[in-house]
Amino acid sequence: MAKLTFTGGIHPYDGKELSKDKPIKAILPKGELVYPMSQHIGAPAVPIVAKGDRVLTGQKIAEAGGFVSAPIYATVSGTVKAIEPRRIVTGDVVTSIVLENDNLYEEVTYGPVKPLEELTKEEIIGLIREAGVVGMGGAGFPTHVKLSPKEPEKIEYVIANCAECEPYLTSDYRRMIEEPEKIVEGMKVILRLFDKAKGILAVEDNKPDCVAALKKLTADEKDITVKALKTKYPQGAERQLIYASTGRAINSGMLPADAGCIVDNVDTIVAINQAVREGKPLMHRIVTVTGDAVTDPRNFIVRIGTNYHELVEEAGGFKTEPAKIVSGGPMMGFALFGLDVPTTKTSSALLCMTEDEVSRYEPSACINCGRCVEVCPGRVLPSKLADFAEQGDDEKFLAYNGMECCECGCCSYVCPAKRPLTQEIKSMRKIQLAKKKK
Repeated sequence: MAKLTFTGGIHPYDGKELSKDKPIKAILPKGELVYPMSQHIGAPAVPIVAKGDRVLTGQKIAEAGGFVSAPIYATVSGTVKAIEPRRIVTGDVVTSIVLENDNLYEEVTYGPVKPLEELTKEEIIGLIREAGVVGMGGAGFPTHVKLSPKEPEKIEYVIANCAECEPYLTSDYRRMIEEPEKIVEGMKVILRLFDKAKGILAVEDNKPDCVAALKKLTADEKDITVKALKTKYPQGAERQLIYASTGRAINSGMLPADAGCIVDNVDTIVAINQAVREGKPLMHRIVTVTGDAVTDPRNFIVRIGTNYHELVEEAGGFKTEPAKIVSGGPMMGFALFGLDVPTTKTSSALLCMTEDEVSRYEPSACINCGRCVEVCPGRVLPSKLADFAEQGDDEKFLAYNGMECCECGCCSYVCPAKRPLTQEIKSMRKIQLAKKKK
């Protein structure tokens, strides 16, 4: 039997025991809500409300700014307080709609939706687009675009990314434990779009309870299988997941569709199911609030736009003042300088640590040990690429396949010289992508 894994990767401490055994808790926001217009890859959404307008929960407040874009909906009822620049987790300042919560939570009436069996493929795509569904694993790519490949007849696999390999994060785990049926039903929705496709629920084998629950639900589903992948970071990265699940390889110049695959995150699939079967827009997501600085680490169902300060309060506040706060996981998340930022469609976690281990180390010269090469899932030379990035040598960076880096952080993690390899390479990749866009 083939090992369901990939070459390279690491086994960091996962920290999942802090929050994985506590049920998801739904919370209501207390203060104002902020909706950045850039919560997805592509063109920013365009506000369709004005200051002073009263809106209801589930009302569209911004429409898609183009084909590769997504609308945004109010997640509470209240009054539009302002449309102004606000800071987001990446540090960027973007146009945002600020909504004053009236705490009434009055909701719009959603229109009737036809049964899935009566919907055409175009109608399914339309419902997903109108609901504002984007990739909720972090990338934020508009889902209706991903589900509209040029040659849909060539799609053979729809892969549900249930790996959740990023340390500390447990939101997908809790979803699989508490509501596995929504994942299976969402997979059925996606399979309606591709006549030749089979569904794969790809779960790391350190979650045997999830594997068992999903296998039980799909026992009579001839088009859906559950695969227990070898536990290893970054198993949930798109390229590695496709290879581990199907044996097919893609590079940075390809899309999953080029290998006959579509990949969607657990929460995205649940949002697809809700959009198509209930006609409801994307308004909530699960966020893991965790770390050794948090009093009560756990997962929350959060209304998009809620301030991060409120999430920490719901988790009992800080038992120790954190030295490092990260939006997302420790390997691929963004370090925060403050908590006065809103949750968005792509906010997966808030990690609060009592120690900033990285800042304790002073980088030194490369000792040519080769560890970064050994663990690199992209099979490139991280130490060389970091050198080229530091020197601003575009030509050599590209010649040594720098664009094949998936920015997973494995090289920085194992480097005995404590060089910020991933950060250097990531910066150069951004420069190259910007040049290509021009």
